[in-house]
Amino acid sequence: MSTEGNRPVKALTSSDQELRLLVETIPALVWRAGPEGNIEYVNKRVLEYLGKPLGGIIGWGWMESVHPDDVAFKVKTWLKNLETETPHDVVCRFRGADGQYRWFEVCAEPLRASDGTVLSWYGVLIDIDDRRKLQATLNVIPAHAWYAAPSGGLTFVNKRTADYLGLPQDHPLRFGVDIGAPWDAHIPFLHPDDQEGSRKDWPAKMRTGEPSEYSFRVRNAQGRYRWFLSRVEPLRASDGTLLQWIGLNLDIEELKCAEQALRESEWKFRDYAETASDWFWEIGPDYKFTLLTENAFGSDPAGRIGTACWDHALDLETEPEKWRVLTATLDSRKPFRDFVYYSTGGDGSPMYVKASGKPVLDANGDFRGYRGTGSDVTATMRAQEEHERLRRLESDLAHMNRLSMMGELVASLAHEITQPVATARNNARAALNFLDKQPPDLGEVREALGCVVGDADRAGVIIDRIRDHIKKTPPRKHRFDLNEAINEVIGLSQSAIAENGVSVQTRLAEGLAPVEGDRVQLQQVILNLVLNAAEAMTAVDKGARDLLISSEQSRTHGVLVTVRDSGPGIDPEHIERVFDAFYTTKPSGMGMGLSICRSIIDAHGGRLWADAAEPRGAAFQFTLPGLERSS
Repeated sequence: MSTEGNRPVKALTSSDQELRLLVETIPALVWRAGPEGNIEYVNKRVLEYLGKPLGGIIGWGWMESVHPDDVAFKVKTWLKNLETETPHDVVCRFRGADGQYRWFEVCAEPLRASDGTVLSWYGVLIDIDDRRKLQATLNVIPAHAWYAAPSGGLTFVNKRTADYLGLPQDHPLRFGVDIGAPWDAHIPFLHPDDQEGSRKDWPAKMRTGEPSEYSFRVRNAQGRYRWFLSRVEPLRASDGTLLQWIGLNLDIEELKCAEQALRESEWKFRDYAETASDWFWEIGPDYKFTLLTENAFGSDPAGRIGTACWDHALDLETEPEKWRVLTATLDSRKPFRDFVYYSTGGDGSPMYVKASGKPVLDANGDFRGYRGTGSDVTATMRAQEEHERLRRLESDLAHMNRLSMMGELVASLAHEITQPVATARNNARAALNFLDKQPPDLGEVREALGCVVGDADRAGVIIDRIRDHIKKTPPRKHRFDLNEAINEVIGLSQSAIAENGVSVQTRLAEGLAPVEGDRVQLQQVILNLVLNAAEAMTAVDKGARDLLISSEQSRTHGVLVTVRDSGPGIDPEHIERVFDAFYTTKPSGMGMGLSICRSIIDAHGGRLWADAAEPRGAAFQFTLPGLERSS
């Protein structure tokens, strides 16, 4: 049994002796090194293989047994692992007692103290000479060979494959070192269009354990892609256990190019069919027209041959961003669809053109230009412009409606703002009084000034809320709590409600799912319904003036809101007319409020309607879709 240098001999416990005996008898070559990397101990099998006494191995004496071609790499790697304190895993040759060299995989792990300090290194030498001989054979065959662990991670690629991929000469995969690569480590070497398919197919084949065949493009060291046919076979033990996957990749680039050349004419007409419209066009690598069918641009297409589409565009200066995006798309050789631009027609009159195209590549993959279709969409664009004009008009009317409602709430808003302002004034006076004391009570002054800040913030929140309802901004959809929005509306309309002697009750569902939409617009709808109800109940001389606002989850997972009053109600014959533009029962009404409300709800994918309430009054209800439906 080996000793450990000149260290003081200590009495070994029974467990120590058992551990030492175990290390000496296990069928493996085991060693231990100090934190600086010097060998302190090797078991009996190491001594027997190297044919040296312990004194010739400990320290750095083991280096004499490493093959001269491997010693620099082995030492460099070992020193790097010592510096970084990371596990050691390297392949090299050791000379045996018979004078012959055999390949070994040298693995070591650091043993650490509780504070993380490395106390020593424990390692093994794994004889992989037979495997290396197989790898040497695979390195000379005229094919791209590899094998992978049962989990699918690559553990070896032959020289032809490693050189093709541009792997460094000391890369572990060249030596068959299992570095624990994940099953998809090879994916980045594949063409982007082939990566998703490989991510699905390779795990599926691993699950079945059956031979498989794939074709994909692999990037070489120069960054170019070539087509390969990959055939994979499982290697199993006698009991059926999967040992590893053996793969062979065959270069089929020429075959693929031949197939593409045969189909090129078919693809040309298929491209035309996929983007069929009013006319066909082709451009060269300089983006200038090389072909236009007779009906292109209304007339005189021959006059555009040799020019680019932007040479005739009328919106280059007014819409430069869309032209920048188009140019970037062309330069990146990507297809584009439905690009609309303003151009001159064949007769010189302006027209809107919609174009779609796909890049054209020859059999070698070189870019040859684009081909596609174009169409005259002037009538469509004019209709869209008119629709946009009407939409802006509707938005202006909605804004006027909000201003009108805010005018009705002047008293309530003034009261809301006056309260925090008055409180702030009182707190400021209190602070002055505390400062006048001898000595000044700075603690009380600080507290009073903090209250002033809080009052000012509260007034600012109120003003911001008013500004949101008054300012004219485009619709902005986002998720929000509808119950919270309803409570804010009740706060805004409190003065009008109190002035009309109305009693407000709410029945808002707990845990109501958030809605998605324009918060200000939907609050405008609720505010309009609340003010209409409060005003309608002024006609009731006897009985309570009750206003009930409720929310609930609808059967379709949306939200249902109801505003129910105890007013005189609505004539059943006119119940739908109340939503018509300019229809009103108020002496001073414009007849636009409910019409605008319905338009807002429709734009949010919901529905607004009115019903008679029991025993009297009216109920206005609207629904909003759930988030899944509205997204």
